Amino acid sequence: MAEAPTAAPPTDPEQRAGQEPEEAIAPGPWERALDWALAPFVEIGTLAQLAGETLFWLVRRPFRGRLFIEQMEFIGVGSIFLVSLTGFFVGAVLGLQLVDGFRQFGAENQVGAVVGMAMAREIGPVFSALMVTSRAGSAMTTELGSMRVSDQINALIVMAVHPVQFLVVPRVVAGVVMVPVLTLMFNIVGLTGAYAVCTRMLGIDPGVFLGQMRWIVDWRDVRMGLVKAAVFGAAIALIACRQGFFASGGAAGVGRATNRAVVQSAIAILALDYLITALILGQGLAG
Repeated sequence: MAEAPTAAPPTDPEQRAGQEPEEAIAPGPWERALDWALAPFVEIGTLAQLAGETLFWLVRRPFRGRLFIEQMEFIGVGSIFLVSLTGFFVGAVLGLQLVDGFRQFGAENQVGAVVGMAMAREIGPVFSALMVTSRAGSAMTTELGSMRVSDQINALIVMAVHPVQFLVVPRVVAGVVMVPVLTLMFNIVGLTGAYAVCTRMLGIDPGVFLGQMRWIVDWRDVRMGLVKAAVFGAAIALIACRQGFFASGGAAGVGRATNRAVVQSAIAILALDYLITALILGQGLAG
């Protein structure tokens, strides 16, 4: 009696889903340590590649101006309340702390100048970028991640629409344009909060407060803050789009990508803040 032919292994993934997977070799400690050490460089390389593709598609037709306007509205107009509220209380508490500290050696009249310079150079761009990260950056990652896991990005490719041009470029441009605008708003509202606390509650002369600010703070300080804000806006959008664009693992993977985007954006803002300050001031860098 002839033997029955042996059944071939199923080739359909759904048929193979119920079978026992082949035993994988777990990576050793050295491999895990190497992966951990190389992870930042891999991340930087991926971001650089995405930035290069963004610049390439930025100047190619079609431009789709409606997408740019929508993203500017989402990042800029949608963040006005959060940035303004944060700016008012940051300026108020900064003025309160400076008056309390400067009065110990009779220099409370310099509070206006210090508040203005701190807002223009550091506090305005950094806090505005962090607020945009927490609101718009996380939302961008979640949106693109949901599109990735639901194959909407693949659908764009099928329709001959390049996903970087359609999804990434408008968000990066909107970040570069709107974060400096939000920084200016943060500075104005923050200075208003500091002025109200210092002059109405702590007895600082309004003329002295404003006069010292106009004498010390100049366009160079404001320009430094705006340059930082533009770089921060590009970094926030690129990191958010990178994490969402390459998300995987369903809803849980989208959540992990959003968490990574917020953490990486905050670290990038602080690191870029030091680097840009050192480059503009011409000091603080090795060599």
